[in-house]
Amino acid sequence: MSLKKRERRVPNGARTLHEYPRIKLDQAIDFVISAKKAEGLRERTLVDYAKHYGYFVDWLREAHADVEYVDEVTTQMVRDHISYLKYDRTRYEGHKYIPTKDQRVGLSDTTINIRLRTLKAIFNQLERDDLIEVNPLAKVKLLRQDVDLTNCLTDDEVKAILAQPNRRDFVGFRDYVGIVTLLDSGLRISELLKLRAGDIDFQTRFIVLPGEMNKNRKPRMVPISAHTAKLLLQLIEENRQFFSTDRLFMSSFGEPISPNHFNKRLKYYGEKAGVAGKKMTAHVYRHTWARAMVLNGADPFTIQKMGGWADMRTMRRYVQMDTDDLRKSHDEFSPTNRFIKKRN
Repeated sequence: MSLKKRERRVPNGARTLHEYPRIKLDQAIDFVISAKKAEGLRERTLVDYAKHYGYFVDWLREAHADVEYVDEVTTQMVRDHISYLKYDRTRYEGHKYIPTKDQRVGLSDTTINIRLRTLKAIFNQLERDDLIEVNPLAKVKLLRQDVDLTNCLTDDEVKAILAQPNRRDFVGFRDYVGIVTLLDSGLRISELLKLRAGDIDFQTRFIVLPGEMNKNRKPRMVPISAHTAKLLLQLIEENRQFFSTDRLFMSSFGEPISPNHFNKRLKYYGEKAGVAGKKMTAHVYRHTWARAMVLNGADPFTIQKMGGWADMRTMRRYVQMDTDDLRKSHDEFSPTNRFIKKRN
């Protein structure tokens, strides 16, 4: 690691030499991971930092083979990388389970923005720690994305999905309870699958989530209905007959369920119910819960607190109303209703 000298003004107008270390591309992520560990970032987040930065470095070595140090990365290179991801990168390239014929060219805007946010966080950290002088991502904006008005389930779709699990079967009943809990509480999938019997206060009907279970590290209390509480209690009693663990959602062998596996179960029930044109993930159920809460009259601050969103703007992206909702709301609350007399 070499040093790069830069002139820097000090308050009295004099100049002093400030030495910036020249860090190689592979070394940069080690500095960032070390700093983020000290800040208490979750292990999963750190893994994503390393993975997304690795994608970027692999592309640099092909497109800009002469770049050796992180301070050689320019804004134009980052923008070239975005264009590559959007128009030339093959989705699922090299995936062992997805055949080549099903692999499309160009990543989604959502995926690109996820990677951009990670790169921004990495280069922001390098800049804060005086490891680079110029941040090449400072002027790079996220891609604009169209608002998706189809990311919620309708009442009829929910009813059709709930009719699919075989509740006489252990897995079917477990899945049914999971779906009902998602719809009733708005939990994130990671929060749902980490639930243990002690996290539920059946007397007050609250799910008590400790800070380490939440995305924003803050403890949260989530109310549930009497029906959901009864189902969760039944699931706990059934688990106790076969397993010694107090974990709620398990495989038929007593092993923890991964979010990917549970999302596949949700997709399976969605296809059986004939729900077409919508993603079947726990995230969609969270959207559905938030939208239903709004339509049923819950105030935004209550929804924000129950859903565990740190920022109201984040919550608003989840709460989207389709044209039928807008029409119904307009017909009910339009000011003209006060001035125009209805004919008998």
